[in-house]
Amino acid sequence: MDKEVYRKKRYSIVGNHSAVKICNWTRNSLTGKGVCYKEKFYGIKSHRCLQMTPAVAWCQHACVFCWRPTEFTVSDSMKKVIIDEPQKIIKDAINAQRKLLIGFKGNDKVDKKMLEEAFNPNQAAISLAGEPTLYPKIGELIKEFHSQGFTTFLVTNGLNTNAIKNLKILPTQLYVTLPASNPKDYAKITKSNFGEKGFDKLLETIKALKQLKTRRVIRLTLVKGLNLKNAKEYAKIIKLGEPDFVEAKAYMHVGSSVERLKRENMPTHKEIKDFSQELAKELGWKVINEHEASRVCLIGKNNGLARI
Repeated sequence: MDKEVYRKKRYSIVGNHSAVKICNWTRNSLTGKGVCYKEKFYGIKSHRCLQMTPAVAWCQHACVFCWRPTEFTVSDSMKKVIIDEPQKIIKDAINAQRKLLIGFKGNDKVDKKMLEEAFNPNQAAISLAGEPTLYPKIGELIKEFHSQGFTTFLVTNGLNTNAIKNLKILPTQLYVTLPASNPKDYAKITKSNFGEKGFDKLLETIKALKQLKTRRVIRLTLVKGLNLKNAKEYAKIIKLGEPDFVEAKAYMHVGSSVERLKRENMPTHKEIKDFSQELAKELGWKVINEHEASRVCLIGKNNGLARI
């Protein structure tokens, strides 16, 4: 792993294989410019969110829509890496977050109480880069976060079905990314190491969701001209997992993705909302919330708020 590459992208490298980066919504929250859609949908606090990963450079995908520097992903296995313990990762990640936030102390627009809270995060978004379930102690990491009073949102590409099934301590919320509605589009979009067969692995994980006793969300990152289509196909797959919610979110033309896609590939919020309503109809659900700035809609079975 070339740590310098990630540092230039404003990642703070933690130990041998983890990383932290301040989310733009954390910055916006601290300066009074709005909050993340996850705060609106689920009640977490954007300014207290620790955006991190225990596997920054390891993933089986190199998705064209990913804003991360996927071209520097080194492997889909961490077998040759010296593995850090969860306690050390969390301690060092919090310290890294504090160092990244230090500049806000001189900003008059920042609420001092909120900044003090930001220095003591209580929500871990285990999703920054890479595939978190490749970290062999992912269950212990979640357990340790919970023991320190954190809520946890784990995002996975769904290729490590056994790792997810075998979690003894489940995250507060489990996201599974569904990047396409069929194997051909899946292989084209994800550049998966498994090709079209990766789609079968993903379906296996989605089918396993209904047995997991936590809040489960299937997430669609929708790219105009690639996968913003086939609502009926998506609905058929989503029904296999019986998730609590579906997030339909626009691809955003930011980060490293600008080298792979055009700005025209970024859907408008209206296009996302129209597609969400079509998908909701296929599911027999409703669009229950939206966040226009992030171009995302939350689809659920009723009008109830999704709160931790």
